[in-house]
Amino acid sequence: MIDEIGHTPIVKTLLWPDEQATQRFAQALAAQAALGNAFIELRGDLGAGKTTLVRHLLHALGVTGRVKSPTYAVVEPYELPALNIWHFDFYRFHDPSEWRDAGFRDIFAGPGLKLAEWPDKAAGFLPRADLVIALDVVDESARRATLSAHSAAGRALLQATGPSVDTP
Repeated sequence: MIDEIGHTPIVKTLLWPDEQATQRFAQALAAQAALGNAFIELRGDLGAGKTTLVRHLLHALGVTGRVKSPTYAVVEPYELPALNIWHFDFYRFHDPSEWRDAGFRDIFAGPGLKLAEWPDKAAGFLPRADLVIALDVVDESARRATLSAHSAAGRALLQATGPSVDTP
């Protein structure tokens, strides 16, 4: 796959031995200027930690209070003084065209951070993600995160995530 400027996506694998490692990753990501207008896809099975990662990221960005999964609402918006954030969960979509019918095109065309769980359920309608984070369960507390950057913004975010590791 070639990204928007003709490069092969950069891929990095990280091992998060516990939730605190996930939190540290989220804090490092939150500190990056490129995050402000990024689209990040979150992939992984149920229970892989997608919403946990989003919760840590939103708290690191300054969102206070409870961060809930948008599984039933499809989208949860968050407004910060300098940043608008939309957390999507397309798990309940039965047809990708539901994305178009819901009117999400305008949100994705505008500024702000977009985070999407289950992006495959809206396949063909979503724009190309800047960064894809695929989570796999290693054991009860550990997760393997495979990150791939598909744009200049995604590459900038990927550089802030630390070195790759060899994982089982």
